[in-house]
Amino acid sequence: MRWAVAKTDEGGARLCPLGPDGRPAGPVRHEPSLAEAVRSRPEVKRWVWRSTSEIYRHLLAAGVRVERCYDVEAAESLLIGHEQGQSGQARSLAASWARLHNLPVPPDAPARAAETQPSLFESGPVPLPPGTDEFTALLEVYAAQVARTAATEYPERMRMLLAAESAGMLVAAEMYLAGIPWHADVHRELLESLLGERISGGTEPRRMAELAEEVSRAFGDGVRVRPDLPQDIIRAFGRAGILLSSTRKWELQEVDHPAVAPLLAYKSLYRLYTAHGWSWLEQWVHDGRFRPEYVPGGTVTGRWTTNGGGALQIPKVIRQAIRADPGWRLVVADADQMEPRVLAAISRDPGLMEVAGRGEDLYADLAARAFGGDRAQAKIAMLGAMYGQTSGDALTHMAELRRRYPAAVAYVDDAASAGEEGRLVRTWFGRTCTPVAAAFDQVDHSQESSGRFGSTPSARARGRFTRNFVVQGSAADWTLLVLAGLRHAITRAGLRAELVFFQHDEVIVHCPAEEAETVAAAIATAADDAGRIAFGPTPVRFPFTTAVVECYGDAK
Repeated sequence: MRWAVAKTDEGGARLCPLGPDGRPAGPVRHEPSLAEAVRSRPEVKRWVWRSTSEIYRHLLAAGVRVERCYDVEAAESLLIGHEQGQSGQARSLAASWARLHNLPVPPDAPARAAETQPSLFESGPVPLPPGTDEFTALLEVYAAQVARTAATEYPERMRMLLAAESAGMLVAAEMYLAGIPWHADVHRELLESLLGERISGGTEPRRMAELAEEVSRAFGDGVRVRPDLPQDIIRAFGRAGILLSSTRKWELQEVDHPAVAPLLAYKSLYRLYTAHGWSWLEQWVHDGRFRPEYVPGGTVTGRWTTNGGGALQIPKVIRQAIRADPGWRLVVADADQMEPRVLAAISRDPGLMEVAGRGEDLYADLAARAFGGDRAQAKIAMLGAMYGQTSGDALTHMAELRRRYPAAVAYVDDAASAGEEGRLVRTWFGRTCTPVAAAFDQVDHSQESSGRFGSTPSARARGRFTRNFVVQGSAADWTLLVLAGLRHAITRAGLRAELVFFQHDEVIVHCPAEEAETVAAAIATAADDAGRIAFGPTPVRFPFTTAVVECYGDAK
């Protein structure tokens, strides 16, 4: 059973049941409380609404959870990308309604600044034209999306993608509410041990100040160098007769000069101080929880991002501060060689599917069949195929990979050729890459020729992007199914466990110690189910490496 629902300005709700064609299958009802309207209908299996980030957060704040949803704005983003190659276009309900009526499309509301802490209630939605009722617009847009989905090349896959993206929106909202368990006292101890004591007035911590002094002394008496300013460093080395093009670590490591060691140490501490120092701790960790705002589908490949907080770049040393509550555990699970396994499934290469169905180390199994048993060479070859590394060792090993697994290599080669020619490519589910114009924003504008890239550096850059897009994007879509399956398994089993973190190929569940084994098994089952649902019956396995720990830092 599927119902549409919209929140009224007074906090109430308008809602009605929907038929298979997406149109109303019963009268529209008006109820004074959105939360109670949803809570009183547990038989509804999927709620259709404008935006999960607005409506579901409102429901969660009232203690109401739902089984499934359909996010019209998330769906619009995927459908407009699929139909017109216009990824990144306005996706609001107002924009969708305007397209439906051939009216000027309003831009989406500007994103909240990344450095500000999110709240349960952000600024309101993009307004519809005067006299246009939001619930009526929702019903019209949803019915049109149902028809548009049916018209795609693979409708069932697209329906699965829309459902999975919406499920990801639910997970993101619930993870924000739960938060990552974070011990601020441990974090402060780590900062003091690495950086030295905090000095008031915005001055750098003691250890960083000492390293800055060492850097300056290395260039001679009376020289003052700001190690946090790259141009200052480049000029200082230039005066010493050493020409640098940047202050990147790999370039500095090739330099023989006494300033290098303290400079590298300073740069490492500087990243920690600015990204996860005391100011970050005060801004982002409250009541023992770090609550980042996850953005499902934040990149064109479908990978998630976060709006501030740096949740996807937590340094290993700081992970010591992520600790389970007393009597609870963290179940940390990493997908093993996810993208090569996805390539096997989507390319239907018999040989690679067989390798991806054996053991838990795909690279070792590849090496056992080729590359003289050298795992490193097998890994280089596979990464070269997926990322377009076509020089040095990668080029040599690619020939062996192409000979043994022709269908897999042809799959990514075809995607690369399509990208070079300016054509669109899609993931297994139908997520569509950025169009040529957007790619030019990222590469060399001067290379445009007759509506296609042609044989140019930009063509090669776009080819590398589309080569990996079909694999990375399909993997991102698969992980959405894993998250959805795991979320439902936890709910069905009546567990107290809660999803608290997700990053590309890693998930963390916070649960009572006695639930840890059940959760670990649920993750493995969700991965197997996602592989079967997504790719059909194949021999490909999707194993996870799982650790049950009290501290996240102990999981690696």
